[in-house]
Amino acid sequence: MKMIGVIPARYNSSRFKGKPLADICGKPMIWWVHDRLKKVTELTDVYVATDDEQIKTVCENYGIKTIMTSADHKTHLDRLYEVSSKVNADFYINVNGDEPLIEVEAIAKILPKDIDPNSLYVSNLMTELKNPLEAVDFSKIKIATDVNGYGLYLARSPIPYPKGTYNFKYKKFVGVQCFTKSALEFCHFATRGPLEEAEDIDEFRFIENGKKIKFIEADATTLSVDTPKDLEKVRNIIKNQLEGAKYE
Repeated sequence: MKMIGVIPARYNSSRFKGKPLADICGKPMIWWVHDRLKKVTELTDVYVATDDEQIKTVCENYGIKTIMTSADHKTHLDRLYEVSSKVNADFYINVNGDEPLIEVEAIAKILPKDIDPNSLYVSNLMTELKNPLEAVDFSKIKIATDVNGYGLYLARSPIPYPKGTYNFKYKKFVGVQCFTKSALEFCHFATRGPLEEAEDIDEFRFIENGKKIKFIEADATTLSVDTPKDLEKVRNIIKNQLEGAKYE
């Protein structure tokens, strides 16, 4: 099986312009994400998919392969679809460009086993929500699944409501996904539904159109950088990791 890694990265983020190039301990954030994904040995290749010449130039300076994509894509899934039309593979492993803390071991959990590459297959990592403040942070997407791990609903508000019991472990979305080519094609041509419009969560494209998303739990250190405050937290974590490595 041919599996490639893809990191979508755009410059003009509405909440944090230029964040793929934000400095973290002397290197741009996109370098840290690429460095983690590149260490997944099962991947044939890793690309940054961008619509911005600045990001392309910075990546090339670090020896990172890039694919230029349209600036008109509304979602990262549309950008991934364009990549799939340019690079043939059995599976496309997406890691969001704002996940510089994601571990190699967590990414490895999404790699498909015994999955037909010609099928419409989508999987997504999730992890237990450990910081209670994230439950009310609309930028952190909460997940509810059925007993087999397939997505029932995704929300920016806390779900479910704990009326019957407080003994429930909330799960949040991790920006690590796996798609077959047919899944990306379906998503690209499917209609954007009312839930996707309301929650502004791209993955509803599948759920609202009757397609399943398999959610795989991983003990992931994830802090997606959505704001400058998030960036400061990530800088401190990586700085401490680097300083700790000096003394090992």
